[in-house]
Amino acid sequence: MKNKHNKNTLPGFNLSLGYAVLYLSLIVLIPLSATFFKAFTLSWADFWQAVASPRVVASYKLTFGASLIGALINVVFGLLTAWVLTRYHFFGKKFVDAFVDFPFALPTAVAGIALSAIYSTNGWIGSWLEPFGIHVAYTPLGVVVALTFIGLPFVVRTVQPVLEDLGAEVEEAAASLGANRWQVFYKIILPAIWPALITGFALAFARAVGEYGSVIFIAGNMPMVSEITPLIIITKLEQYDYAGATAVAAVMLVISFILLFAINGFQWWSNRRFGNAR
Repeated sequence: MKNKHNKNTLPGFNLSLGYAVLYLSLIVLIPLSATFFKAFTLSWADFWQAVASPRVVASYKLTFGASLIGALINVVFGLLTAWVLTRYHFFGKKFVDAFVDFPFALPTAVAGIALSAIYSTNGWIGSWLEPFGIHVAYTPLGVVVALTFIGLPFVVRTVQPVLEDLGAEVEEAAASLGANRWQVFYKIILPAIWPALITGFALAFARAVGEYGSVIFIAGNMPMVSEITPLIIITKLEQYDYAGATAVAAVMLVISFILLFAINGFQWWSNRRFGNAR
């Protein structure tokens, strides 16, 4: 009887684990290892010069800073979008729901060109911002706009299923017991959606860090001002500086891993905190 209950549809643990490790090694581990091995061909002085020059450091700050800001913006507005799609019925809802995935389907270069045209000084939106002295295209603000654009679907699509499973009945029950709107949100809704919200934030942040196509058109690519790190890597590759390009890429990988590890740690801590609160 015990063997009957433990019978799995897929192969056993050892075989499944072996296939999973092999697949991850071929797709992820080996390419990433090659990046580090190529970077190690440099001497320490050359490596440090490649990854710590003022121009490269400025690109780190812009890339990770804009990615963080874009992901935080998407957490707020992605939650609001998911809330509207799950809690309200209105004409054109299916169209809006499908439109959320538009950044996934749109080629990144096309997105960059469209954003540049819209937010330039003579564009549809940029012309309205120009009298107030707000310049979006060809500035760091344009980088934030592009990274926010490509990261929104990650938050919406991770939070939306959780809100659908939660149902409005739970909120109505809490309200009938005397809870106000803030208490319903903080005590009922937020603990339920928090893991999905953090996951969406991490996905949007990771996607933004490696974004290239939609950013180079609207950023302006001015060194020390609006130049992102992926463009630095591409520039080094075009100059046949493969070791320097892989050195910068290796630093990007390490920083990204540390940040994602910190995000996962924060998610674990917050899950325990909200779990104890419930």
